[in-house]
Amino acid sequence: MDEQAAEGTTSANGAASSSNCVVTERWIDRVAVVAVSGVVDMLTSSQLETAINGALDQKPSTVVIDFTDVEFLASAGMGVLVAAHDKAGSEVAISVVADGPATSRPLKLVGIADIVSMYPTLDGALAACQT
Repeated sequence: MDEQAAEGTTSANGAASSSNCVVTERWIDRVAVVAVSGVVDMLTSSQLETAINGALDQKPSTVVIDFTDVEFLASAGMGVLVAAHDKAGSEVAISVVADGPATSRPLKLVGIADIVSMYPTLDGALAACQT
């Protein structure tokens, strides 16, 4: 119920607007960094999934998903992380940058932090890739 309420907002004229989510990708050597901002919910999680799958198709050593600027992370977004972990297998490491109640807390509560490496900062995640 709460997830549905957070997925869209209503403007002054009463029309529903879609969730705001921006996903970008950049590469540092063989590490793909998929940065996300805004709301990751059932309306926007496909953007995240497409970016992660595109990065995985290029055979990186690691995919770092940066949730630093995510305001809300719904179960649909967490499902994308689990699917990415499964798709990557043992060949590609999946790391997540998450710090705070909107991202790291839900990831820890549902157990995703047990299957992917989590870091509070992008610098920390990138440093771990080089070891």
